[in-house]
Amino acid sequence: MKPIIDAHIHLDLYSAEERSSLLQGLDKTSTEALICVSNNYESAKKICKLAKQDRRIKPGVGYHPEQQLPTDTEKEALFHYIKKHHKEITTIGEVGLPYYTRKKKPEVSLTPYIELLEDFVKIAADLDKPIVLHAVYEDAPLVCDLLEKHRIQAAHFHWFKGDTKTVERMISNGYYISITPDCLYEQEIREIVRTYPLEQMMVETDGPWPFKGPFQHQLTHPKMIHTSIAEIAKLKGRDLGQVYDKLYENTVKFYRLLL
Repeated sequence: MKPIIDAHIHLDLYSAEERSSLLQGLDKTSTEALICVSNNYESAKKICKLAKQDRRIKPGVGYHPEQQLPTDTEKEALFHYIKKHHKEITTIGEVGLPYYTRKKKPEVSLTPYIELLEDFVKIAADLDKPIVLHAVYEDAPLVCDLLEKHRIQAAHFHWFKGDTKTVERMISNGYYISITPDCLYEQEIREIVRTYPLEQMMVETDGPWPFKGPFQHQLTHPKMIHTSIAEIAKLKGRDLGQVYDKLYENTVKFYRLLL
């Protein structure tokens, strides 16, 4: 197996036992690094602490949008933490807009989430950090507006789903996406794989989020990425070895990793 990098995983959401087993098994699966995003302030502190214990963990600090907005105190603490520890932080994220929350609760106002996201976009620009985004379907153009407004180029839309016009806009702007193991069975994702340039693509698990198909009832693990890469190569009609190399190279370059 060629080396891989999981471009998006919530390592702190695994149990301590699961996390220990996962980390111990990375070498056997040729996994060289994990881009570990956070959900909130406490999550960010935990991820950064883990990163000090294992250099393969590359921390992201952000606030996941599919939850209630942070209190003013938590928001202030989170941004202070980013500024204080920016040299240790690989990326700003996970941040974005609450698409799925609003599908369940249409009364939820989008405006304060946009304002919070813009604050994260601004700090990513100020600190020259890549930003990883939760932005799908009709939310994605709104996020593109903010990225363009603040001239952000290092934008990573994880597990992206959206319309053709938005895809074309993202490609033109040089934004990256990452593909999950559902590329084996979700037609929508398979079409995105066919369309999006390999040169702007990474691979992820979004673990511990569970998957179906051949991964039904399995604990999500970076080793699943090998199966994803094989499928990406098939869908694009490209040489498997070249696809491995390009996805790895993309991730190292995008996240400015020193491995």
